[in-house]
Parts: sequence; structure tokens; C-alpha cells
Amino acid sequence: MLNLNWLQTYVTLVETGHFTHTADKLAMTQPGVSQHIRKLEQHFGQSLLIREGKRFGLTQAGREVYQQAQRTLAELSGLEQQLSTDDPFNGPVRFASPGSLGLKLYPELLSLQQQHPSLSIDYTFAPNEGVERDLVARKLDIGLITRPGDKPDLAYRPFAEEPLFLVTPADIEAPDWGTLLTLGYIDHPDGSHHAGMLLGSNFEQYQQLSQLPKRGFCNHISMILEPVSRGLGFTVLPRYAVAAFARPEEIAVHALPSPVSESIYLVQRRHQPLPTRIRFLIEAITPMLRA
Repeated sequence: MLNLNWLQTYVTLVETGHFTHTADKLAMTQPGVSQHIRKLEQHFGQSLLIREGKRFGLTQAGREVYQQAQRTLAELSGLEQQLSTDDPFNGPVRFASPGSLGLKLYPELLSLQQQHPSLSIDYTFAPNEGVERDLVARKLDIGLITRPGDKPDLAYRPFAEEPLFLVTPADIEAPDWGTLLTLGYIDHPDGSHHAGMLLGSNFEQYQQLSQLPKRGFCNHISMILEPVSRGLGFTVLPRYAVAAFARPEEIAVHALPSPVSESIYLVQRRHQPLPTRIRFLIEAITPMLRA
């Protein structure tokens, strides 16, 4: 991914015409300036400078990169200025979360958009890794994930919690370990993680998901409970995925002795100022996830 700091260093170098002056202006070392230029050349796979002792000129590629870098940095500067005075009820909002949270939030955000039609809600259902990847690539404004992250370009903060539930066919009243072995597990993309958290805290026999017969797998959050409702097995899912199931009378949701919740983290690009409409959205979804 192209680093904007490299572009800023390159533009400053071209405009000052001197490595030392560039280092002074950007509060860097001269080797640091040279390193940024090398990384930029490696990124484009071409030389940008024609070096002649302490002097340098620009290659054709170097001139094109300089012109584009000027435009890009100017546009970003203008965007930052625009965001400082933007309307909290106008403009696009690019937001993503794992599926269960999306089932809860997306309908409520559409209601919010009905109240403020100038808002444009762009909601993506994505796994944790996808949310992080798209934030780093600047395809999202904010996201929610269900584990702490370690991407250096992103900032994470605890935001809410979502309980996990054991869900069986409707005719199961009080499942014990033997019942679970008989039913078997309906797996899903987070199935092993969720089972480990909830079953590991409530059944001393549980060590790993492979102990349970696998009765099926579904990667669509709104369909995972379909095989459970038909008596084909049980599963473990977060609260909002369970609440969104259209035929609750066909499943049984069990409160176990040791409740377990999955932490939810709000994620954004580090040091990125948020426009007013994004801050408004964060304030709006806070009570939605705490109701």
C-alpha cells in the first residue's frame, strides 16, 4: 500500500531540491529522507530521481509521481478542512461489522436514515479480518469487530458486549453434555471460537469442537439457525443473530449457569479525525447495542 508519508517526503524533496533541507523541514534525518525515496521507488518499480553527486533531477516517472502526489496531498488537505465543518446529518457513512451485529444495527440505521435522508448508509457485513483490511485500505470510515486487534494503523477501543447463547431444536428443555453429543454441532465461521467460549465455561467435558459430531456448516449468518430449527443439531451464536431468526418458536435458547459475552470493539484509522456525521453515528449506535 502506498504510504502518504513517502509522498509528502518526495514532494518536499522536489520542491526544496535538497536532501538536508527536506530533512530539516520535515524534522527527519537525511537517511530517513533517502529511505522514504527508496521505498517509493520500490513501490513503483522505477527510478524517480537522476542522481548527479549532491544534485538530482527527475525521471519521466518522477515528474508524473510528483504531479499526482501534489494533487493527492492537496485533496486530502482540503478534505480535512471540509470535515472540520461538515453537516452531522449529510453525507456518506461507510460502516462494517460481523454478521450478528449487522443484523441488529442495519435495520435501525435505516430508520436513522429515514429521519435524516441526506445521510447515506453504506453497510458491509464482514468478518473481523475484512473490517480491519478495509479500514487500512481506506474503504471504510469505522467498523466494529469482536476481538482486540493489533494493526498499527488502526485504533481500537472497547465499545459493547454481546452475549453468546446455546441454541437447540425447540423440543430440547435442559441440554446436558450427553444431549449435545447426540444432537451434534451446526458449525459456522466463528463456530469453534464461540463454542470454545460458551461450552468451555459451562461443560467440564468440553475441550475442543472436534469432540462433537459435526452435523453441518453454514456461512450465512441469517441461515445458521435453519438446520437447528429442523432438529439437525445445535449451535452457539451471539444474541443478535438469535434474536433475528424469523421463527423463534422452532428453536430453544438456553441460559447456562456461567453466562459468556463477546466483547465488541470500535475500530477506526489511527490519528484520523472523524467527520461530524461519523461521530453522530457512533453516538446513535451506542444505545442500540446496550438496550
